[in-house]
Amino acid sequence: MTVRVLLADDQPLVRTGLRMVIDSTPGIDVVGEAATGAQAVALVRELAPDVVVMDIRMPGMDGIEATRLITAESRAARVIVLTTFDTDTHVHAALRAGASGFLVKDTDLDGFLAAIRVVAAGDALIAPAVTRRLIAEFAGRPVPAPPAPPAPELAAVTAREREVLTLVGRGLSNAELASHLHISPGTAKAHVASLLSKLGARDRVHLVIAAYESGLLKPSPGTGCAFRCTG
Repeated sequence: MTVRVLLADDQPLVRTGLRMVIDSTPGIDVVGEAATGAQAVALVRELAPDVVVMDIRMPGMDGIEATRLITAESRAARVIVLTTFDTDTHVHAALRAGASGFLVKDTDLDGFLAAIRVVAAGDALIAPAVTRRLIAEFAGRPVPAPPAPPAPELAAVTAREREVLTLVGRGLSNAELASHLHISPGTAKAHVASLLSKLGARDRVHLVIAAYESGLLKPSPGTGCAFRCTG
Protein backbone atom coordinates (compact mmCIF):
# COMPACT_ATOMS: atom_id res chain seq x y z
CA MET A 1 0.00 0.00 0.00
CA THR A 2 1.42 3.38 -1.02
CA VAL A 3 1.85 6.02 1.70
CA ARG A 4 0.40 9.35 0.56
CA VAL A 5 2.39 12.35 1.81
CA LEU A 6 1.62 16.07 1.93
CA LEU A 7 4.60 18.44 2.24
CA ALA A 8 4.09 21.70 4.15
CA ASP A 9 7.05 24.10 4.12
CA ASP A 10 7.31 27.75 3.09
CA GLN A 11 10.63 27.17 1.30
CA PRO A 12 10.14 25.91 -2.30
CA LEU A 13 13.65 24.44 -2.44
CA VAL A 14 13.00 22.36 0.68
CA ARG A 15 9.74 21.03 -0.73
CA THR A 16 11.40 20.24 -4.06
CA GLY A 17 14.23 18.36 -2.37
CA LEU A 18 11.87 16.35 -0.18
CA ARG A 19 9.62 15.58 -3.14
CA MET A 20 12.57 14.27 -5.17
CA VAL A 21 13.64 12.00 -2.33
CA ILE A 22 10.14 10.71 -1.64
CA ASP A 23 9.10 10.25 -5.27
CA SER A 24 12.22 8.16 -5.91
CA THR A 25 11.28 5.85 -3.03
CA PRO A 26 8.96 2.90 -3.76
CA GLY A 27 5.79 2.85 -1.70
CA ILE A 28 5.74 6.57 -0.82
CA ASP A 29 4.24 9.32 -3.00
CA VAL A 30 3.85 13.08 -2.59
CA VAL A 31 0.22 14.01 -3.27
CA GLY A 32 0.47 17.74 -2.59
CA GLU A 33 2.51 20.70 -1.36
CA ALA A 34 1.59 23.62 0.89
CA ALA A 35 3.52 26.83 1.54
CA THR A 36 1.49 27.88 4.62
CA GLY A 37 -0.28 26.25 7.52
CA ALA A 38 -3.67 27.31 6.16
CA GLN A 39 -2.90 25.70 2.81
CA ALA A 40 -1.86 22.51 4.59
CA VAL A 41 -5.16 22.32 6.47
CA ALA A 42 -7.12 22.90 3.26
CA LEU A 43 -5.14 20.29 1.30
CA VAL A 44 -5.57 17.67 4.02
CA ARG A 45 -9.32 18.12 3.68
CA GLU A 46 -9.07 17.86 -0.11
CA LEU A 47 -6.45 15.15 -0.59
CA ALA A 48 -6.72 13.02 2.60
CA PRO A 49 -3.00 12.19 2.87
CA ASP A 50 -1.72 9.52 5.24
CA VAL A 51 1.19 11.64 6.51
CA VAL A 52 1.80 15.39 6.61
CA VAL A 53 5.42 16.54 6.83
CA MET A 54 5.01 19.88 8.59
CA ASP A 55 7.41 22.79 9.06
CA ILE A 56 6.85 24.87 12.21
CA ARG A 57 7.68 28.40 11.06
CA MET A 58 5.48 29.42 8.14
CA PRO A 59 3.79 32.74 7.33
CA GLY A 60 0.30 33.28 8.72
CA MET A 61 -0.83 30.09 10.44
CA ASP A 62 2.23 28.27 11.76
CA GLY A 63 2.83 24.53 11.74
CA ILE A 64 1.73 24.03 15.35
CA GLU A 65 -1.72 25.53 14.79
CA ALA A 66 -2.05 23.71 11.46
CA THR A 67 -1.19 20.44 13.19
CA ARG A 68 -3.79 21.12 15.89
CA LEU A 69 -6.51 21.70 13.31
CA ILE A 70 -5.53 18.72 11.17
CA THR A 71 -5.43 16.25 14.05
CA ALA A 72 -8.68 17.62 15.47
CA GLU A 73 -10.47 17.04 12.17
CA SER A 74 -8.87 13.78 11.08
CA ARG A 75 -7.83 10.66 12.95
CA ALA A 76 -6.33 9.31 9.72
CA ALA A 77 -3.85 12.04 8.80
CA ARG A 78 -0.72 11.84 10.95
CA VAL A 79 1.76 14.68 11.26
CA ILE A 80 5.56 14.64 11.34
CA VAL A 81 6.98 17.98 12.42
CA LEU A 82 10.22 18.62 10.54
CA THR A 83 12.12 21.73 11.60
CA THR A 84 15.52 23.30 12.12
CA PHE A 85 14.42 24.12 15.69
CA ASP A 86 14.37 21.43 18.36
CA THR A 87 13.72 23.51 21.46
CA ASP A 88 11.64 21.96 24.23
CA THR A 89 8.93 24.57 23.68
CA HIS A 90 8.49 23.49 20.08
CA VAL A 91 8.56 19.79 20.96
CA HIS A 92 5.91 20.09 23.67
CA ALA A 93 3.71 22.34 21.54
CA ALA A 94 3.91 19.97 18.57
CA LEU A 95 3.09 16.90 20.64
CA ARG A 96 0.21 18.58 22.43
CA ALA A 97 -1.12 19.66 19.05
CA GLY A 98 -1.28 15.99 18.07
CA ALA A 99 1.92 15.41 16.10
CA SER A 100 3.06 11.79 15.89
CA GLY A 101 6.64 12.55 14.91
CA PHE A 102 9.25 15.21 15.48
CA LEU A 103 12.44 15.37 13.42
CA VAL A 104 15.08 18.03 12.94
CA LYS A 105 16.12 18.90 9.40
CA ASP A 106 19.60 17.43 9.76
CA THR A 107 18.04 13.95 9.99
CA ASP A 108 19.57 11.67 7.36
CA LEU A 109 17.41 10.64 4.40
CA ASP A 110 17.05 7.01 5.50
CA GLY A 111 15.85 8.17 8.90
CA PHE A 112 13.41 10.59 7.31
CA LEU A 113 11.89 7.93 5.05
CA ALA A 114 11.76 5.45 7.91
CA ALA A 115 9.89 8.02 10.01
CA ILE A 116 7.23 8.39 7.31
CA ARG A 117 6.70 4.62 7.23
CA VAL A 118 6.63 4.33 11.04
CA VAL A 119 4.10 7.11 11.48
CA ALA A 120 1.95 5.90 8.57
CA ALA A 121 1.80 2.49 10.26
CA GLY A 122 0.25 4.07 13.34
CA ASP A 123 3.30 4.34 15.57
CA ALA A 124 5.17 7.44 16.71
CA LEU A 125 8.72 8.58 16.24
CA ILE A 126 10.79 11.38 17.68
CA ALA A 127 14.46 12.13 17.08
CA PRO A 128 16.43 10.32 19.86
CA ALA A 129 18.03 13.46 21.31
CA VAL A 130 14.64 15.15 21.45
CA THR A 131 13.06 12.10 23.07
CA ARG A 132 15.63 11.98 25.85
CA ARG A 133 15.02 15.62 26.72
CA LEU A 134 11.26 15.21 26.55
CA ILE A 135 11.16 12.26 28.94
CA ALA A 136 13.72 13.87 31.25
CA GLU A 137 11.63 17.04 31.39
CA PHE A 138 8.52 15.16 32.46
CA ALA A 139 10.53 12.94 34.82
CA GLY A 140 12.12 15.95 36.47
CA ARG A 141 8.85 17.61 37.42
CA PRO A 142 8.21 17.65 41.18
CA VAL A 143 5.45 15.35 42.38
CA PRO A 144 2.68 17.00 44.43
CA ALA A 145 2.58 16.09 48.12
CA PRO A 146 0.21 14.65 49.00
CA PRO A 147 -0.28 13.00 45.61
CA ALA A 148 -2.92 14.66 43.48
CA PRO A 149 -6.05 12.61 42.73
CA PRO A 150 -6.13 10.80 39.37
CA ALA A 151 -6.98 12.99 36.41
CA PRO A 152 -10.67 12.76 35.44
CA GLU A 153 -9.82 11.12 32.12
CA LEU A 154 -8.37 8.14 34.00
CA ALA A 155 -11.71 7.36 35.63
CA ALA A 156 -12.55 4.70 33.02
CA VAL A 157 -9.09 3.11 33.10
CA THR A 158 -8.88 -0.23 34.90
CA ALA A 159 -6.26 -1.09 37.52
CA ARG A 160 -4.43 -3.29 35.02
CA GLU A 161 -4.52 -0.53 32.41
CA ARG A 162 -3.06 1.92 34.92
CA GLU A 163 -0.21 -0.53 35.44
CA VAL A 164 0.28 -0.78 31.68
CA LEU A 165 0.16 3.01 31.30
CA THR A 166 2.82 3.39 33.98
CA LEU A 167 5.11 0.96 32.18
CA VAL A 168 4.48 2.62 28.81
CA GLY A 169 5.48 5.88 30.48
CA ARG A 170 8.75 4.25 31.49
CA GLY A 171 9.44 3.38 27.88
CA LEU A 172 8.55 -0.31 27.68
CA SER A 173 7.60 -1.79 24.31
CA ASN A 174 4.67 -4.20 23.94
CA ALA A 175 7.04 -7.17 24.07
CA GLU A 176 8.59 -5.85 27.29
CA LEU A 177 5.13 -5.21 28.75
CA ALA A 178 4.19 -8.81 28.05
CA SER A 179 7.35 -10.13 29.71
CA HIS A 180 7.09 -7.82 32.74
CA LEU A 181 3.40 -8.54 33.37
CA HIS A 182 3.54 -12.23 32.38
CA ILE A 183 0.90 -11.82 29.68
CA SER A 184 0.87 -12.55 25.97
CA PRO A 185 2.09 -9.94 23.46
CA GLY A 186 -1.44 -9.87 22.04
CA THR A 187 -2.90 -9.03 25.45
CA ALA A 188 -0.30 -6.30 25.96
CA LYS A 189 -1.16 -4.82 22.58
CA ALA A 190 -4.87 -4.95 23.46
CA HIS A 191 -4.25 -3.07 26.73
CA VAL A 192 -2.34 -0.37 24.88
CA ALA A 193 -5.07 -0.09 22.25
CA SER A 194 -7.68 0.26 25.01
CA LEU A 195 -5.66 3.04 26.66
CA LEU A 196 -5.29 4.88 23.36
CA SER A 197 -9.06 4.75 22.94
CA LYS A 198 -10.03 5.68 26.50
CA LEU A 199 -7.54 8.55 26.77
CA GLY A 200 -8.10 9.84 23.25
CA ALA A 201 -4.37 9.49 22.59
CA ARG A 202 -3.13 9.21 19.03
CA ASP A 203 -0.08 7.09 19.84
CA ARG A 204 2.39 5.97 22.52
CA VAL A 205 4.08 9.36 22.74
CA HIS A 206 0.85 10.83 24.06
CA LEU A 207 0.41 7.92 26.45
CA VAL A 208 3.82 8.80 27.93
CA ILE A 209 2.67 12.37 28.47
CA ALA A 210 -0.58 11.13 30.03
CA ALA A 211 1.33 8.84 32.40
CA TYR A 212 3.43 11.71 33.75
CA GLU A 213 0.72 14.34 33.85
CA SER A 214 -1.72 12.03 35.65
CA GLY A 215 0.78 11.42 38.45
CA LEU A 216 1.18 7.69 37.80
CA LEU A 217 4.94 8.06 37.60
CA LYS A 218 7.02 9.49 40.44
CA PRO A 219 10.65 9.30 39.31
CA SER A 220 13.55 11.10 40.89
CA PRO A 221 14.48 14.47 39.38
CA GLY A 222 16.79 14.14 36.40
CA THR A 223 15.64 10.64 35.55
CA GLY A 224 15.77 9.78 31.90
CA CYS A 225 14.69 6.63 30.08
CA ALA A 226 14.88 5.07 26.68
CA PHE A 227 11.65 5.46 24.77
CA ARG A 228 10.57 3.10 22.03
CA CYS A 229 7.79 4.36 19.86
CA THR A 230 7.14 1.05 18.14
CA GLY A 231 6.28 -2.40 19.36
